Amino acid sequence: MFPIRDHNPSGSTPWVVYGLIAANVVIYLMQLPYMGDERLLMAFWRDWAMIPAAVTQAGEVHGIFTSMFLHAGLLHLAGNMLFLWIFGDNMEDQMGHLGFLLFYLACGVVAALAHVAAAPLSVVPTVGASGAIGGVMGGYLLLFPRARVDVMLIFFVFVRIFTVPAWVMLGLWFAMQILSGVSTPADGGGVAYWAHAGGFLAGIALTIPVWFARGAQVFWRQTHGLPPHPEIEYPHTSIPRIRRRRR
Repeated sequence: MFPIRDHNPSGSTPWVVYGLIAANVVIYLMQLPYMGDERLLMAFWRDWAMIPAAVTQAGEVHGIFTSMFLHAGLLHLAGNMLFLWIFGDNMEDQMGHLGFLLFYLACGVVAALAHVAAAPLSVVPTVGASGAIGGVMGGYLLLFPRARVDVMLIFFVFVRIFTVPAWVMLGLWFAMQILSGVSTPADGGGVAYWAHAGGFLAGIALTIPVWFARGAQVFWRQTHGLPPHPEIEYPHTSIPRIRRRRR
């Protein structure tokens, strides 16, 4: 299950979102020459990824910043950019261009530190914008809990698009990070679940000043948790179920 769009239009052009997507894509293209050689790739990760043991034992903090622009594969990149595209424009609209950029970077830093705290001696390189984008999702949840989000559910040959409130989709996503983090060793490689959760919580915390500036609970009462402007109405989308043919 993953989101494909929201019904929350932006009132301004999200230049920072565009720039972040472009930067991530360009940097991924730059690292492609290393992807086919494991030795070269590990050397590249050693220089630019975030390695918790290098942070705690050697004070190498540059990877905390650079790692959020690196990705381990095309699907990793595409998934992160999709989430940033869906939720980032509305956060940039509320925070302004510079404010959103600082917010994004701060969420990425907190996410990296959350992963370091969970696995301080891990030597597994950590890459990805997921923690920073988790922060964007956390802030979105605070400001627009009832904004409608279209999600695609794929279960074997069953494919459907459902429209759900943002709090349902984002709440399930956060719960999955916590459950997966509890059940998976943080230093064993794979997905950095605690980075995702840390970024999400950081996003909520860093969006609170914006929420208060909008009137806090007054903002919620006025908008009922919905976007403070007319929502986008998309044409009805129906993906038929694929049935097996009998031979």
